[in-house]
Amino acid sequence: MIQTEQIRGELPELKKMLKEADESLKPEELKEQLKTIDEKVGAPGFWDDPESAQTIMREKKSIEDNLKVLDDLTARLEDLEAMLEMADEAESEGDLESAELMAEEASDAKATLTQDMENLKLRTLLDGKYDRNNAIISVHAGSGGTEAMDWAAMLFRMYTRWCEKRGYKYKLLDKNDDTEAGIKSATLLVEGDYAYGYLKNEKGVHRLVRISPFDSSGRRHTSFASLDVTPEIEFDNTVEINPEDLRIDTYRSSGAGGQHVNMTDSAVRITHLPTNIVVTCQNERSQIQNREFAMKMLMSKLIELKEREEKESLDELKGDYNQITWGSQIRSYVFQPYTMVKDHRTGAEVGNVQAVMDGDIDLFIRAFLAAKANHEI
Repeated sequence: MIQTEQIRGELPELKKMLKEADESLKPEELKEQLKTIDEKVGAPGFWDDPESAQTIMREKKSIEDNLKVLDDLTARLEDLEAMLEMADEAESEGDLESAELMAEEASDAKATLTQDMENLKLRTLLDGKYDRNNAIISVHAGSGGTEAMDWAAMLFRMYTRWCEKRGYKYKLLDKNDDTEAGIKSATLLVEGDYAYGYLKNEKGVHRLVRISPFDSSGRRHTSFASLDVTPEIEFDNTVEINPEDLRIDTYRSSGAGGQHVNMTDSAVRITHLPTNIVVTCQNERSQIQNREFAMKMLMSKLIELKEREEKESLDELKGDYNQITWGSQIRSYVFQPYTMVKDHRTGAEVGNVQAVMDGDIDLFIRAFLAAKANHEI
């Protein structure tokens, strides 16, 4: 059968992808790591430090997931070969209907297997120190008044939809609504394996081109919003925060009104004076909780700053936090006069703008990771 022959011709490539994933993940080493972790988990006093224990448990789950995925893909590849043999046997026995059904099943199995192998291949590219961590993302509206605030809200929604499609949990940490429409800024904690690894390259300026619903003349406007992405880091002794370098302000949380507004000064804003990095948190139940999470956010930003300092001067790094450089947008979203979303770093583009705004951004994430792996970026 032509269909089975075509699938059989693609098997060597699938086997190659699986072999590359195996060589990259090194399952035997992962199993040794798992043994070491299991010994730690079983040791007395393991849960005396809950934060450290939770970090180790997340690492354990990540290793178990990688081993499970490898085993699953290996078994599915063997099942696919068995399906092809059964289809060929049915055809040789003259049972063409059964042969055709098995060939269709094999075709569907091959398609999903290929997609899952490609996803695993991308995951093996996420080998950064904090790639497995949760991510803290912040959207900030640029200049442009109400139109820019609305664009920031649209971008914020896009990432929450992406989280839902991925099965990631997200938690609102801070939100500054505009009085007319949209948001001035918003911060989310994205919880899930490799959340930071997937999202870190979304950091940058995002550009919108559309006919503004806020312009009575129906003119086309260009608006900007920026996305900041840092890993959630529980603790890192390489960064020391001097209390004298901090300015801590408390204020009343904002909200939609009524029971949603906190009537006490529970919101916290922390400014790190040497770098002028500002973090805010207002959605926890108490000022103490907001302060704790704000400090965690500050540590994440300072660690990122320290790592990048090796490549750039401190003054340049400070500039990234103090202003948004509109000439360096990473992606454009065009609604009129045509529809297109294009990533300016990789050239990846798609015409279905609405699908992208509903969270379908994996195309751009994959394109960037692949280009980076091939040293094209």
